[in-house]
Amino acid sequence: MKSNKTSNKKLYIVRHAKSSWGNPHLSDFERPLNHRGENDAPDMGQRLAMKGVKPSLIISSPANRALTTAKVISAKIGYPVSDIMEEERLYHAPTGTIKTLFSRVGDEHDTVMIFGHNPGLTYLINEISDFDLDNLPTCGVCGIEFEMESWKDIQTTRGHQFYYDYPKSKG
Repeated sequence: MKSNKTSNKKLYIVRHAKSSWGNPHLSDFERPLNHRGENDAPDMGQRLAMKGVKPSLIISSPANRALTTAKVISAKIGYPVSDIMEEERLYHAPTGTIKTLFSRVGDEHDTVMIFGHNPGLTYLINEISDFDLDNLPTCGVCGIEFEMESWKDIQTTRGHQFYYDYPKSKG
């Protein structure tokens, strides 16, 4: 028998992997991953795959370093790379913008993953969850679970951090 209790929504917040500052002619938006980032992204994707993480929606900043990270991790967890939703507003977005973006996610999506940038992602984690985080490391992943029916409720609902991993952890 099904209960009428509030369903859970899960959000995985992923900071892009380490990026390169090697080409001074590239804009911040165009910067690629550096060697460490190219190694960290598949490693973190593998860790997520081993945990059985299966988002039904992935949203990424279109900045090169974020989108590359999203594509590498998506491939590792079996999410179609062609289905990644690029969202310009995630590029160096403040928390209010990110929360507004989530409030528009369809409620058929119980597990969503986003790829973006600091400091906005660290601020977001602290604002919407019980997790006190100084800095989300590059290619770090924070999972937050919410007891809510609709993503619209993210504006007023605080979640519980249930997952946290980053490349240099013993994960």
